[in-house]
Amino acid sequence: MPAIQRSEFALALNQVASERGVDVSVVLDTVQNAILAAYRKDHPGTEMEEYRAVLDSNTGEAKIFNGEEDVTPPGFGRIAAQTAKQVILQKIREKEKEAIFTDYRIKIGTIINGMVLRFAGPNIIVDIGKTEAIMPVSEQIPNEKYHLNQRLAFYLSEIREGSKGEEIVVSRAHNGLLEGLFRREVPEVAQGSVEIKAIVREPGNRAKIAVFSSQPGIDPVGSCVGQKGVRVQAIIQELGGLEKIDIIQWSDDSKTYIAQALSPAKNVRVELNEEEKLAHVFVPQDELSLAIGKDGQNVRLAYKLTQYRIEIEGEGSPADPTHSANSGQKEEVAAENVVAKAKEEIAEDVADDTTEHVVATEESTDAPDAEAKKEEAA
Repeated sequence: MPAIQRSEFALALNQVASERGVDVSVVLDTVQNAILAAYRKDHPGTEMEEYRAVLDSNTGEAKIFNGEEDVTPPGFGRIAAQTAKQVILQKIREKEKEAIFTDYRIKIGTIINGMVLRFAGPNIIVDIGKTEAIMPVSEQIPNEKYHLNQRLAFYLSEIREGSKGEEIVVSRAHNGLLEGLFRREVPEVAQGSVEIKAIVREPGNRAKIAVFSSQPGIDPVGSCVGQKGVRVQAIIQELGGLEKIDIIQWSDDSKTYIAQALSPAKNVRVELNEEEKLAHVFVPQDELSLAIGKDGQNVRLAYKLTQYRIEIEGEGSPADPTHSANSGQKEEVAAENVVAKAKEEIAEDVADDTTEHVVATEESTDAPDAEAKKEEAA
């Protein structure tokens, strides 16, 4: 049986189909429809129900038939060739984009490495390898500075419909970024021997992560911190060195869990009202500012972590300030009360100094009078 000699058109068509993953029959059907559309454009008003285009897959020759009659106009081959070229290129681009998005759909919920490519208004365009992604301003760390060609780790958040079709959205503010970094840096987390129970973040400021291990002999907190803090420090550096991370041990005992969540405060005593999901927390006076945190941040994150409203009270003094963490509200800082108390202490010290000064003055004033009386008596 003699070998079949394929034309350049057939070889090119098969090569493109093989390299790009485009089915040859689908491309041929698309090209035939495009050729028919080109014929209709050159012959307006023609009823096209009985018309069809035939494309030879070996030679690339295109013909138009009305029923069984060949109505191909002279010189139509050039138009057909140009149309076929445009359709094939368009089909290749569509298939390539579809394959890329299919690949990245599998990666949603994971972290990927990328490079800051350019700025589009408040949004940032990121090169993630095969394509580009967008990082909206809502997904950026507020106090982090970005510059061109900067390489960072990103959380692949979603694929959504944008103004120019589908677009990949990446994030630096998502909790999933922190979880992914722990999976990357901590082998125990990646293997599943240490479980991440909950993560809460105020991106660029502070984060709390609750970890747990059911396997004996494994310290979940120590595993995440690493020897001399090397593991958690690597994660902090990946976040630009801006975000403090509190790693606490998860517990199914609510009192213990709440006390842990208020770390770095120590010697915390907790009383619960389960019906109202309210926790009354008592801490020593010198631990009060740590329990509350700057602008109430520590107690606010503890509320999000435990889902208990938290009221903090300094133990041992009825005048100690009380601080409540309520959902959806920015708490007032008990530091104002601490400052007020400090002012009172300063005022008391000043008053004591003044009293001593007055007594000393009176004594010094009385001394000459006593001597004068002695002289008169003599």
